[in-house]
Amino acid sequence: MLLFPYEPPEPETPPRRALIFDLDGVLVDTLPVMRLAWQVVQDVHGIARPFEDYAAHLGRPFADIMGLLGIADVEAVHATYSSVSVAAAPAASVFDGVQDALRAFAVADWLLAVVTSKPLERAAPLVGLLGCPFAAIHTPSSRGRGKPSPDHLLLTLVDLGVDPADAIFVGDMPADREAAQRAGLRFVHAAWGYGGPGTAAVEVAQSPAGLLALLEDGSRPLTATVGSPR
Repeated sequence: MLLFPYEPPEPETPPRRALIFDLDGVLVDTLPVMRLAWQVVQDVHGIARPFEDYAAHLGRPFADIMGLLGIADVEAVHATYSSVSVAAAPAASVFDGVQDALRAFAVADWLLAVVTSKPLERAAPLVGLLGCPFAAIHTPSSRGRGKPSPDHLLLTLVDLGVDPADAIFVGDMPADREAAQRAGLRFVHAAWGYGGPGTAAVEVAQSPAGLLALLEDGSRPLTATVGSPR
């Protein structure tokens, strides 16, 4: 005779997976906007550093880049850069295949998020171009340090209620790779973006369509490449 009624355990539901994206160079091509904004910065503030020097550090907060380039009066320079970027925003475009890939992951019940070093007021219109619901967006306006610190990735995981083992970060710059490593996330380098993978040990997606290989097995071990363009 049972003293307590037996209640079978509820079946465990598999943990939801999260796919976190950098914005510039991964989801949206903003290089024409950034190039124009930097040209105006050079003209207005008498800065001789070429755009390539600035672009080499993309992925980091603006103030951090200015520090690395030895540029002072950061607030004034940032104000110029931001105002031109807002005016030139129509020159940005969504990378081919990104929207189809996002829809496929959303249909497969992945949680989607964005972690970017672009300020919220400039990031929000670009995210709006994607036509996809994101469960979390973290920018320099969020608490915590910017990339390559892991702070915003970890805060995103808290927002989503997802373990690092169930999340992937897709980026294109060294700061993205370092942030993912420090957060304990699997990292996939977006080969269509602005930077190189930096090491042969990095997992690489050759195109947005190539990311769909992650749908087939989201937990497989690190490999040299993830899918080829389909």
